[in-house]
Amino acid sequence: MSEKTNIAALSALAHPGRMAVFRLLARRMPDTVSAGEMTEALALKPSTLSVYLGILTRAGLIQQTRHGRSLRYGIDLALTGSLIEYLVNDCCRGRPELVAGLSSPSHQSGVESENRVFNVLFVCTGNSTRSVFAEAILNSEGGKRFRAFSAGTRPNAALKPLAEEVLRLNGHDASLYYPKSYDGFYEPSAPRMDFVFTVCDRAANEECPPLMGQPVTAHWGMADPSKTEGSDAERALAFKQCFATMERRLKAFSSLAFTSLSRISLQRELDYIGKMPEQAGSL
Repeated sequence: MSEKTNIAALSALAHPGRMAVFRLLARRMPDTVSAGEMTEALALKPSTLSVYLGILTRAGLIQQTRHGRSLRYGIDLALTGSLIEYLVNDCCRGRPELVAGLSSPSHQSGVESENRVFNVLFVCTGNSTRSVFAEAILNSEGGKRFRAFSAGTRPNAALKPLAEEVLRLNGHDASLYYPKSYDGFYEPSAPRMDFVFTVCDRAANEECPPLMGQPVTAHWGMADPSKTEGSDAERALAFKQCFATMERRLKAFSSLAFTSLSRISLQRELDYIGKMPEQAGSL
């Protein structure tokens, strides 16, 4: 990129509102996000968001795509990568200490030990269905390779009754699971995570400081089954489908060749898993 393009990109980010939009889109990668969802998540007026999106788009930092009649937005990874390269290699002459801490050592060029146990955290808003399903499934099916945890950005008081029922139907002890706050994982005594997955769009939209240790992150957004309308049977089916989708994604995750994947390759695999279609079913 030219000097002019790089400076335009930096200028576009030099504003708290525009930076908030950019950060939200980064958390939702590889998804794209509608303007309406961003106005709600960031408490912005539509006209204000429109100005921010225009500036970021003209700077090349984000891309606009059309889905039917709606427009959606996502980060331009190529230009963003070029901007980071410009800052490191051009502005700072490639000093190695600037990039030494950018990636977790255990994921630079494959994991160093086949026997390593990975800590995996699943995050949603209420921590009462989707993230708990993920925790239960991975702890049960992941053998000795994984220790799964779950948390909520605004945890509910208890699990959803239908979530408890689905856990029991699939052979899990529902009494072992309860909503917990994401804040607890910032404590010095908290286990250090290797992977953090957001499993609902609302949690990914929220601005939360990164956890220690620079875990690999991905967004595996899923519809909230508790929002399903209809008969009791239809609502119960939505919870069963949610569990089945999570189970399928975690089977793909647990089968990855962690010892041979670079961090870039691993990120691509995780993004692909997050795009797996949700399980369909019938009554």
